[in-house]
Amino acid sequence: MTIAFLAIISGLGLLAWSADRFVEGAAATAHHFGMPPLLIGMVIVGFGTSAPEMVVSCISAYQGNPGLSLGNAYGSNIANIALIFGLTALIGPISVKSQVLRKELPILTAVTALAAYQIWDGEITRLDAAVLMGTFGSLMAWTIWCGLKKEADTLGNEIEHKFEEKTLPPGRAAFWLVIGLILLIASSRVLVWGAVKIAQGFGVSDLIIGLTIVAVGTSLPELASSIIAARKGQHDIALGNVIGSNLFNTLAVVGIAGIIRPMRVGPEVFSRDISVMAGLTVSLFVIGYWFRGIGTGRINRIEGALLIICYIAYTAYLVAGAFNV
Repeated sequence: MTIAFLAIISGLGLLAWSADRFVEGAAATAHHFGMPPLLIGMVIVGFGTSAPEMVVSCISAYQGNPGLSLGNAYGSNIANIALIFGLTALIGPISVKSQVLRKELPILTAVTALAAYQIWDGEITRLDAAVLMGTFGSLMAWTIWCGLKKEADTLGNEIEHKFEEKTLPPGRAAFWLVIGLILLIASSRVLVWGAVKIAQGFGVSDLIIGLTIVAVGTSLPELASSIIAARKGQHDIALGNVIGSNLFNTLAVVGIAGIIRPMRVGPEVFSRDISVMAGLTVSLFVIGYWFRGIGTGRINRIEGALLIICYIAYTAYLVAGAFNV
């Protein structure tokens, strides 16, 4: 059991570090090849910050632990909104200025509804996974189209400003892209092994481990980048990290895992986890977009604190249920 705990701790630490190197290397490489900043922010950074969830879920599905795959994806979505975005809003109120992100908020809500619909019958088949991947492909096509347009957007401006502050030389960027990916895969394998051993040792489901320990661990890149962005006043990057990551998790992460191995899903996933994820997604949509009309959405410290309270209550409920407290 001690080795399993050490595997989780070391795996999470290396996972967060390698994911950061991977994102930095990928973004800098794309920048050197002339990719527009808005496209880098929407695609490269979104993919990179979701890479831990993607690798962990793929390995889990391949090794026959679908609960860990699903828990990782949905648990990361819950942590992204309630924990990460809540902490970011506590640092400073977040204004939603990017028109692209304002368009992605209702898309994320619709994608969450699709996930709930697929979970309703208690399984994710390969057909369900194919639908998720098809939706993901369509979304990426729309994203690339938006990113290639020459229209000004605050998200693109903030990404461009980040490159002006610091950018890696081409050789170093390629080096960290490759090394980051290799270490990402290696650390994910260590993390999955430790998580499965812990679940078996304590007699809890791998779904619960995925929803808690693994979900928070794989969300560390989003946490770090969002907090840094918030401290610099780059609000659209902070929000973009959350929205982009949740879109990737719901569509690509679950879709790829489902193609590898179709998953049986317990009824508690719909009644508990999907419901919480959907509620948080709708709340993010409402407080950041709907009730602000045409004006700029703003998520204040009180709303951030409420999000954190929701996450603490949800996690406490999971732990109490797992150990029959």
